[in-house]
Amino acid sequence: MTGLILLGLAAAVAWKLYQWSRAPHDAPLRSVTLCLLSATTSYPLAMPGGASGVDTVAGHGTAKLIQNVLLLLTVYFLMCFYLYSADGQAARRRARREAVVVALVAVAITVAALSVPHEVFAGSFSTADMTISQIAFFYGGAGLYLMYALAVAGWWTGRYARMSRRPHATGLWMAAAGLGAMALACAVRAVFVAIRWGGGIVPQPVMASVAFLLVVSILLFVVGVTYPGARARITAVRLWLRRRRDYRRLTPLWQLLSEACPEIVLRPASQRLWDRWRARGVHRRYHRRIVECRDGLVDISPYLADAGEDIEVLDLPPAVLAQRLRRNVHTVGKRALAPRSAVPLAVPKEADREADVRQLIAVSDALRLSA
Repeated sequence: MTGLILLGLAAAVAWKLYQWSRAPHDAPLRSVTLCLLSATTSYPLAMPGGASGVDTVAGHGTAKLIQNVLLLLTVYFLMCFYLYSADGQAARRRARREAVVVALVAVAITVAALSVPHEVFAGSFSTADMTISQIAFFYGGAGLYLMYALAVAGWWTGRYARMSRRPHATGLWMAAAGLGAMALACAVRAVFVAIRWGGGIVPQPVMASVAFLLVVSILLFVVGVTYPGARARITAVRLWLRRRRDYRRLTPLWQLLSEACPEIVLRPASQRLWDRWRARGVHRRYHRRIVECRDGLVDISPYLADAGEDIEVLDLPPAVLAQRLRRNVHTVGKRALAPRSAVPLAVPKEADREADVRQLIAVSDALRLSA
């Protein structure tokens, strides 16, 4: 599971780095890329194997120090994304001031960590000796900045959620709730640091509850960020599947019309094999088949009236139209002049593209059943 998460983060970073290389002056994109890069780099340091490897080389507690500095950078760049998205000189000046703040916090907690023996700094948050002022300052200072940056990012997220529509608004509200819960968890942990620094004891179940809140809030934030994109992809996949199905259902009608009127067949835009499965290729072939079927019906319509029949074939039911198509298709082109003018066929009552496709599919299904 850990490997899959790290692989997903690495893939996201690679994609954002590629986008950044194509738009190097896009400040919001740069902030998102650096945010993901900082988070991805810090993730292995939180794992026992990664932390022990760094500590073996650089001394106990080094991995924890680097991880916390990277977390500070993660939330700073997340906050910068919203500041740069405001697209104003005031926002850019604010981002530069925030850079000074995060740099001061990072230097301060680094000095605090390096001023104590490595053995003292080796413990986790729940086991560290908070009566040592440097340890308490390390955890408390980092936690307070995380609380501040997450709260600001959550406020901006909620602001954008109020201006957005679904499904983006739903995802933004979930992300805002996740950021707010993370800020709350950081604030509570800062209170724990103060209590333990003063010699008090925080029950382990209480600390475990706050740690659980932090995990849930992170998951809620991740779900909120990915929700609009995931929903859009699901919708796109459903449309892809439906158009592939409709394309195949139109085959009987298309084959009949293309044999009678070969000139209706349009030239394919691509002959590549993988184009059959790509979304763009599927949609293009789907729309081309609709156009070809419509052109074929126009060309064949003059030949569908029975002898002596003086009615429009516009309103023929799909089953009747299918019978006449199959019966009269071989007469197309055998006469010098068409017996009558072309008329629209299989025209839906509703004036929209989906109704038009449903009408063509009904005729095609009738042809298949009568074969």
